[in-house]
Amino acid sequence: MMIDASPLASMQRSLRQCLSKMAALLYHHGYVLETVSIPHRGLERHDVAKLSSASSEWQTCERVLINSEAASWNEHNRLVLTSLGRELLFDMFGEGAADCA
Repeated sequence: MMIDASPLASMQRSLRQCLSKMAALLYHHGYVLETVSIPHRGLERHDVAKLSSASSEWQTCERVLINSEAASWNEHNRLVLTSLGRELLFDMFGEGAADCA
């Protein structure tokens, strides 16, 4: 079996790692995946600051997700996943785990 070492595969692995870490950190701090997966919700800046101070991994993952356009700040100035981020999240955890129903 060959390992895909292309830049696209590497970026997807990095995004998936960051989404996984993000999900774990959200859970450990009392949030649910819907907090970031529903476009009109999101994490307010003070919540992001709390997560950043609680974990250096958060800052790295936030930067990777934003730079890759898997996350962005919505019109309410809250951090949310974009359609790319939601697609990867649902692929990893199942759509029911963070469904926008």
